[in-house]
Amino acid sequence: MTVNRRAILLCLALATWCHLSGQLKPRARNLGVPFEGTPGASNAITDVQGVEIGHTTLISGSGALKVGEGPIRTGVTVILPRGKRSGDPVFAGWFSLNGNGEMTGTTWVEESGFMEGPMAITNTHSVGVVRDAIIAWQVKHNFMHQSFSLPVVAETFDGWLNDINGFHVKPEHVSEALAKASSGPVAEGNVGGGTGMICYGFKGGIGTASRKLAQAAGGYTVGVLVQANFGRRDQLLVAGAPVGRDMGCEQFPCRANALRPEARDGSIIIVAATDAPLLAHQLKRIARRAALGLARTGTASGNGSGDIFFAFSTANEGAAKTQESGSVTMLANSRMDPLFEATVQATEEAIINALVAAETITGRDDHRIVALPHEPLRQALKRYGRLQ
Repeated sequence: MTVNRRAILLCLALATWCHLSGQLKPRARNLGVPFEGTPGASNAITDVQGVEIGHTTLISGSGALKVGEGPIRTGVTVILPRGKRSGDPVFAGWFSLNGNGEMTGTTWVEESGFMEGPMAITNTHSVGVVRDAIIAWQVKHNFMHQSFSLPVVAETFDGWLNDINGFHVKPEHVSEALAKASSGPVAEGNVGGGTGMICYGFKGGIGTASRKLAQAAGGYTVGVLVQANFGRRDQLLVAGAPVGRDMGCEQFPCRANALRPEARDGSIIIVAATDAPLLAHQLKRIARRAALGLARTGTASGNGSGDIFFAFSTANEGAAKTQESGSVTMLANSRMDPLFEATVQATEEAIINALVAAETITGRDDHRIVALPHEPLRQALKRYGRLQ
């Protein structure tokens, strides 16, 4: 039997990566997708030191929708900027590219320049319970910065696969995600808040990526996490190639078993983290650049889309301490270009990672969403000269 040496090396590399990452799924780079920039050790938002991510994934039931009984395809994802060790606020900023969505707590972020405590991403009708559960967790664990809390909680709509009106995300699920939050590799695809999400007509969900700047640019890290639930199949670009046209809904069904097509474009939440010493107004600039990474994947951010972006910095610890005066460090605006570029690159890769990691799923009323097929993607990239 003749064995292809190149195939063996690819399998060994993939197996090694899976062992090191703690995940059993390939990522876009493992498929050979060419991306610009240098990723961090885990190629995840957790490459920004201190950041921890936790998921609670809820999957149960099948068949016809019975409101309150399922089927359930949903969850919650939490982000702790300084991990569970500290509730010290972080400088933060946000930006809405198209506002058909929700991100709580942003008026206080805009006013104060800080985010206080954990943030979370879930489905559209679970924002309230997740917000309240975060406050309860902060009280219990002495994570309150002051006598009140206005958590940042964002959403995308999973009602095509999930019994969204059954309100299945409970406070204990938020507590579970917070307890499980950790640094290192981040689970992607059908996990946490991304469990029931759809992206470019394929299964979407959670994705992440990072970029490590050269020492000459400060050596800072930028990490991005997305909850991807947007886009039409024909729009999809991967590494600049219009692969969505080659992988149409006739070949790979976009929404199988649907009684009627979905009219909305969907939504995406993007969270960028960095250890660069940026102040609130600069982090708003970072949040805006996420839009350019989103655009690289093909979407035009339609009228029905909730495309809301958030950015925070883990630098300047202790800057929000009450009844104290002190100084903060700020990177000069003239040195921000490498951070802008890193944000764009990491956002693009995080979205493609979400697609690559996601798995085919059947939800309410037997609605079925197929995963992005890996080998047809590679073949399409070869046709457009993006792979050898």
